[in-house]
Amino acid sequence: MEGVKHIVAVASGKGGVGKSTVTVNLALALAREGYRVGILDADIHGPSQAQMLGVDEGVRPKAAPGDNKFLPIEAHGIQAMSMAFLVNTKEPMVWRGPMVAGAFQQMLNQTVWDDLDFLLIDMPPGTGDVQLTLAQKVPASGAVIVTTPQDIALLDARKGIEMFRKVKVPVVGVVENMSVYHCEQCGHEAAIFGTGGGERIAEEYATRVLGRLPLALSIRELADSGKPSVVSEPDSAVSQTFASIARQVAEAVNGQSHQGPTISFSE
Repeated sequence: MEGVKHIVAVASGKGGVGKSTVTVNLALALAREGYRVGILDADIHGPSQAQMLGVDEGVRPKAAPGDNKFLPIEAHGIQAMSMAFLVNTKEPMVWRGPMVAGAFQQMLNQTVWDDLDFLLIDMPPGTGDVQLTLAQKVPASGAVIVTTPQDIALLDARKGIEMFRKVKVPVVGVVENMSVYHCEQCGHEAAIFGTGGGERIAEEYATRVLGRLPLALSIRELADSGKPSVVSEPDSAVSQTFASIARQVAEAVNGQSHQGPTISFSE
């Protein structure tokens, strides 16, 4: 893609595992490592990156030279494009699959990305139209799978990994979110969603656990406020975990040649 060196999909098999929060903090951590980074919010029905990046409601992208081109919105040094920049987010997007896939392609191809090292695509949950469009149309360098240790979440994470494997997009690794709850009042720790899930799925699919993130109130509050952890608390343990994840992702995809996906159909 013009203006983009590497595309990395951040995906999960199900919603509610913190994929968007991981995406925005990973993008900011890569930027702190010196890379030029962008985010494409591919969740057409439920875009959240605008709020997490602190972009006010009603901000719209500016037109760029050329037919039907527009400039990404910049926030915290990150280039971003989201359906939230193009429509009233209070109105539901009652669209069928082909319309959703078309909107994704338009945001991807009609945004004038400015010399990005990494474009992170915040994928919607599941393995549907947007995911297949990504696999068919986009030379993705890799995918990061976000899950919780919970068995139900792992079932869906497996589907996400299998999907990327089928279309020959390498899975860089797994981020285990909400791995342990740490009480900020008494210091007690509890593995609310179970333990060892990330290791099990990584071992099963010959990949690795990139990092484990706690179930912490501050991560949610800072993301909701538009100033994610990596920006607000750069020296915290959470931000250091994101920095480690960012370095592993960069090392995995830098210098890697991409072999396009092969899509086949059988009766």
